[in-house]
Amino acid sequence: MTQVRLQKFLAECGVGSRRKMEEFITEGRVRVNGKVVNQLGAKVDPDTDRIEVNRIPVKAAPKGIMLLNKPRGVVSTLSDPEGRRTVADFLTKHYRSYFPVGRLDWDSTGLMILTNDGEVAERLMHPRYGFERIYQARVEGVVSEELIAKIGRGIKLSDGMVRAEATIIRNQGDSTWVEVLICEGRNRVVRRLFEKVGHPVMKLRRTKYGPFRLGKLDVGQTRVLTMKEYQQARRTVMSQGEGDGDTRRSFKSEHSRGPSKEKFSREERPNRAGPYSKERRGSSKRPGNQGRKPTARRRRG
Repeated sequence: MTQVRLQKFLAECGVGSRRKMEEFITEGRVRVNGKVVNQLGAKVDPDTDRIEVNRIPVKAAPKGIMLLNKPRGVVSTLSDPEGRRTVADFLTKHYRSYFPVGRLDWDSTGLMILTNDGEVAERLMHPRYGFERIYQARVEGVVSEELIAKIGRGIKLSDGMVRAEATIIRNQGDSTWVEVLICEGRNRVVRRLFEKVGHPVMKLRRTKYGPFRLGKLDVGQTRVLTMKEYQQARRTVMSQGEGDGDTRRSFKSEHSRGPSKEKFSREERPNRAGPYSKERRGSSKRPGNQGRKPTARRRRG
């Protein structure tokens, strides 16, 4: 691991706020490899250095992934100079080392991935690997199949061509719900795309990013992947672009079956479950019961 500032490391481990950790350092309450460190500029390597606060060892937070259904009006950064709500407001002290992977607009909702695994975050965001994002959007006007085909061929924006697979979900009066699959994360690309073709976006929600789905996660709710889920997800993410293209193709075949049949009376409610989404409760299928023979009941009397 690369070196990080001591107060930043302690804050990410949940010992306290960064400002509080700065006080601890100047008060001489922090030791690195047995020696008191009271300089705020000091850096440490969490993999090799032994760090203590009040003689109690502090270890780096374990790597993991968290899913968030971001509400409207939340900034997808860890801080905001204007004082608006941020995704950091959804992180408890045990997950202060987590940071958002990519961004969603302030007025967009849906799936956000937060992690403290830098390699996974870099792989998901790098355009070279083309991880798919799926959005559900309500746009102004009635969208025609001809326009859908045109979007598939490509639309020229100010920063270059953009292509997307779009499907009409349904018309709603003077607006249309569409599902959009796109393999890049340019700034406000879905909104700019539909603005360019004369159908400004009224509402936008992300339902999928790479192998992660929004599932049944309620607006404002988070879910931390289990260690087994995290390890499986990490293998899936890191294998893309390393000679394994099956993941990308399977996502496309899923999307090609057509849009989800969601009733949009509750427009902010997610609708899809997936391998890394919140499972539906009350399922009759339990692990370990598959293939078991039914037990014969003894008749009484």
